[in-house]
Amino acid sequence: MITCRSIAKGKGKGELIVSSEPISFLGGVNPETGEIIDPNHELKGEIIKDKVLFIPGGKGSTVGSYVIFQMMKNNTAPKAIICLNAEPIIATGAIMSDIPMVDTPSNVSELTTGTLVEVDGDSGTIELL
Repeated sequence: MITCRSIAKGKGKGELIVSSEPISFLGGVNPETGEIIDPNHELKGEIIKDKVLFIPGGKGSTVGSYVIFQMMKNNTAPKAIICLNAEPIIATGAIMSDIPMVDTPSNVSELTTGTLVEVDGDSGTIELL
């Protein structure tokens, strides 16, 4: 069990997709498909729909919160979000969209792409499954 700070309540389970780069949801993610479309991002072409997204944080416009909300409406959003250091844009989007979110995990060594995890935003934990 990895302890974290709770940002948005709820539980989400899925396969991790990990990026060492922050993501801008405005212009960086297609809300219709959940695909990373930023041509300069290391995850370009990857789909975050139904995954647990682990990123250092977000970047870009505050409209990114509404892109996350639109992804939830389109059923293209991640199941949960983990950040090294949450910032208001992603946190607001997760809270508005009922996407479980945590940050500052106590250990990241086992959080690798493809690992199945459950994020518990209520208790502030990540469980490896």
